Amino acid sequence: MKTGELTRITGPLGKTEKMPVLFIGHGSPMNAIEENEFVRGFRKVSSEIPRPKAIICISAHWETAGTYITAMERPQTIHDFGGFPRELYEVQYPAPGSPELAMEAKGQISKTEVGLNTNWGLDHGAWSVIKHLYPKADIPVVELSLDYYQGPQYHYDLAKELSAFREKGVLIIGSGNMVHNLRRVAWDKLEEYYAYDWALEASDKMKQLILNGDHSSLINFSRQGKSFELAIPTPEHYLPLLYALALKDQNEETELFNDHPVGGSLTMTSLKIG
Repeated sequence: MKTGELTRITGPLGKTEKMPVLFIGHGSPMNAIEENEFVRGFRKVSSEIPRPKAIICISAHWETAGTYITAMERPQTIHDFGGFPRELYEVQYPAPGSPELAMEAKGQISKTEVGLNTNWGLDHGAWSVIKHLYPKADIPVVELSLDYYQGPQYHYDLAKELSAFREKGVLIIGSGNMVHNLRRVAWDKLEEYYAYDWALEASDKMKQLILNGDHSSLINFSRQGKSFELAIPTPEHYLPLLYALALKDQNEETELFNDHPVGGSLTMTSLKIG
């Protein structure tokens, strides 16, 4: 699909069947080139949902002062990591961008001024997952950044302003990890399902709150005790979850997939909403 076709097809972004929302636990960049249970989970969920006309991705790996959205025709594939095999750095995901979608999102969001960015591209929080969902790289993708000066309620409220895109053929993906503490990873246990007690406690409570629809407690994660403090030492991998939850309608179901811990202090738990 050529970028300009997005506007022609949707005209501008006309009404469609309501798209689901995804939160993806993206884990290691190596998931981009490995064949494992999590990758199979990514592919399975893509087979269960309507094919989108475009994708808006909120990635843990694009933090900015202010809120920005990518608005280039051809976003670059960003290899924003170090110490991995050369094969991983050679991966390209040449999905088109969509300046038209970026402009419409900018106009839709009133909570803040959204800047149009033509320098970023697709970081590994986006492409390492989306390449398994749509391997032909033929669906336009834009990224929305995380303003690191803002608190969780801000992000939750901003996400709600994206809700109209769900009925315009746009798949909204939050990409991060619910439990994400790299400083405490058990590197010798990455090949098995293993969680420290605190990680398991935090994960179980997060899932209970999600399935009960208690978004207030999830927004106020800093008040949820020591296990949450260890699970979320910095918020960037957790905030994409709030974007997905904010877009959930009251009567929609939430389905968990890839619901496993790795390395003691990480979880791959992912959500399909709607």
